[in-house]
Amino acid sequence: MMGRVLRLLLTAFLLLTATTLSAQLTDESRAYYERWVSTADRAEEVIKANRASQAAFEQLRAEVRTYRDTFNRVRGENSDRIKTLEAQIAALGPKPADGETEAEDIARLRIHLNDQLAKLTVPRIISEEAYSRANGLINEIDRIVRARDTKELLKRGPSPLNPEHWPDAWKDIKQAMTALSNEVAFNMGSDVVRERLKTNGPGILLLCVVGLVFLARGRRWSERAGDFLRSLGGLGTGVWSFVVSLLRILIPWIGVMFLVQSVEMMDITGLRGALLLEQVPYWAAAVLYFNWIGRQVYLFNASNGFQHLSQSQVRVTRLCVDLLAVMLVLHDLVVLFDRLENISEPTRAVTGFPIILMTALLLLRLQRVRGQAQAKGGTVDGSETGRGGAGFSRMVGFLRRALYLLGIASPLLAVVGYNNASEALIYPAVKTLALIAALVILQRFLTNVYGWLTRKGDEARDSLFSVILGFLLAILALPLLALYWGAREAELTEIWSRIMMGFDIGGVVISPSNFLTFALVFAIGYTATRLLQGGLRNSLLPKTRLDPGGQNAIVAGTGYLGIFLASLLAITMAGFDLSSLAIVAGALSVGIGFGLQTIVSNFVSGIILLIERPISKGDWIDVNGQMGYVRDISVRSTRIETFDRTDVIIPNSDLISGSVTNYTRGNTVGRVIVPVGVAYGTDTRKVEAILREIAEAHPMVLANPSPNVVFQRFGADSLDFEIRAILRDVNWALSVKSDMNHEINRRFADEGIEIPFAQRDVWLRNPETLTGGAAATAMAAIEVDVDRPASQQPATLTEVDMNQGSDDEN
Repeated sequence: MMGRVLRLLLTAFLLLTATTLSAQLTDESRAYYERWVSTADRAEEVIKANRASQAAFEQLRAEVRTYRDTFNRVRGENSDRIKTLEAQIAALGPKPADGETEAEDIARLRIHLNDQLAKLTVPRIISEEAYSRANGLINEIDRIVRARDTKELLKRGPSPLNPEHWPDAWKDIKQAMTALSNEVAFNMGSDVVRERLKTNGPGILLLCVVGLVFLARGRRWSERAGDFLRSLGGLGTGVWSFVVSLLRILIPWIGVMFLVQSVEMMDITGLRGALLLEQVPYWAAAVLYFNWIGRQVYLFNASNGFQHLSQSQVRVTRLCVDLLAVMLVLHDLVVLFDRLENISEPTRAVTGFPIILMTALLLLRLQRVRGQAQAKGGTVDGSETGRGGAGFSRMVGFLRRALYLLGIASPLLAVVGYNNASEALIYPAVKTLALIAALVILQRFLTNVYGWLTRKGDEARDSLFSVILGFLLAILALPLLALYWGAREAELTEIWSRIMMGFDIGGVVISPSNFLTFALVFAIGYTATRLLQGGLRNSLLPKTRLDPGGQNAIVAGTGYLGIFLASLLAITMAGFDLSSLAIVAGALSVGIGFGLQTIVSNFVSGIILLIERPISKGDWIDVNGQMGYVRDISVRSTRIETFDRTDVIIPNSDLISGSVTNYTRGNTVGRVIVPVGVAYGTDTRKVEAILREIAEAHPMVLANPSPNVVFQRFGADSLDFEIRAILRDVNWALSVKSDMNHEINRRFADEGIEIPFAQRDVWLRNPETLTGGAAATAMAAIEVDVDRPASQQPATLTEVDMNQGSDDEN
């Protein structure tokens, strides 16, 4: 009781508010609003009674939807003007409190602005209220219609196997056929029809002849057209074969249309005949369409999952596909029979059951053909299905199992009386299979066109274009699938309207129009940025005195700035309110503080590298033991190409916080050190002079500062020298070392200067323990050692010397 009172008070309040606000509308707007209120009240009464028919509810829903679209458009008008007026009023400051005075000009301006704001705000308030009401009424109507459809779908009727219903069904069928033939006979005997046949006889005869010619010669004409198209190019891609297959169904269908038109010109059909004649083009299209699917799938090999079929299996499968089209036509004929004759439920069940049973048997036969193909060598894995892969094979396997289940379940449901549920399962399944096959064929055709245009041929079937195309075709097919499986056009239209209105996410309305605007503006900005980068990199910057590193920094900075501006402009043009993302930005900052520290550090380090340029593109650097040339500096990392021709990715933070050796920063001048050792007793001044001559003679060594030769140390085996020279290009350091070493070896050989090598002798403390072969080997080694020249004889150590060495160590 209390809830009803509150509801009445709320309704009275809303009506009072709407009446007050509508008083401020124009006469035309007020009249429109009054008509809407009348329609809404009537809709609420109809919904409450819940006695109207489905057609009445659909008509009422269409009226309410028209009003809702109008209110939705009005509530979004003048938004910019309202924001401007609100900003102007805010600029005037708060209104003075009671007892305080305000300047006359400001008070007058405030009143004027408030009046303008009220004139613009009142329609928006009324439209918002009316839109909400209309939206609620549409939802209630949809809920009622869906409940009725569900109830009708699950309603149990008479069983078609009950013999009591067969005589009545046969009687109804004979009466319908008799009524149709009587209508035709009556019209044929009419003087008006005879006169019309005499008048339109030549035209009717011409249409009949043309229609028959199109039916008889359509196949040959399509093949001739295909021969002409193939002469244009694209042989082997299957493009023109697909076009020819379309012509093979289009030309006969045109012939059917000519024949239907000729019969209509005769005007010999009554109401029943006219309705049947209207459906003939659709039935002919269905038969030709299924025949086209069978020809494409098996003769043109459009589906890679059906490659292991014999010729007899191909013929059986094509026959099953054609008969499925016939079953759909017969089902439509039964539906039309029910609508024309208003037959009883038993008759409807009896006439529809044979078609359901035959359709189920055909589906089971298709599943059996596929199973036989697998038993003969075809599998459902990627190894046997060719380019289709395992994904397509899994889909084929799922469809086979679905066909098997539907082929069993649908007749059983019809037998127990659920005729509506049986028809709602089996016929949409057939249409779905036909649609999927058509999508696969269309995807292959468009991929072939792409391969032809890009000269990729069959490789285009494995390209990204083919995958994206298949995804888009699947998305476009969803509305058709929804209609096949019982969705109403009004529901699909409602979903589309909701999508077009957008979704509110965090105060930001995202709609397809906003998203497309954002994508288009960003794509234009991104393309312009890339073009500007290309112009700077290839045309403008090479003509300046900037080094390659500076040029790369300018190009990279231009890219980052351009992408940022393109994103900002795209967001602004799309109408997204960035202030609504403050909470999201706050949460993102917390996430950055905890989990994205490294990424942000690398990003900031990349910006520092591009601005300060401690290293540049093309520099030879050494960082953490990795030595190579800098090939690219991005926001997150820097790519170094080592001397082994491998790429090393180094985070930018390591380059900023770590120790980096840059061998070519600013210029390529650098020092090379070439070490060499000579034997003891060699004239050191002579060695120094030779090395200096070698260094000064090399073309890569700078004369100023002149190269220097250093007597470094007395080594364990040699006198150690070093050539220290400054090269004009340090990148050639290894080549210079190699050239100098070759020249040193040649000059030392000419001058008789020896380059010693380390020698070590091994003495045995107790050789008497060696016996047999080991002793012989030791004695042979001693003999060889004795035969050495005196200069190469090792120093002889006695046992006393060895003991002294041991005492010293101790």
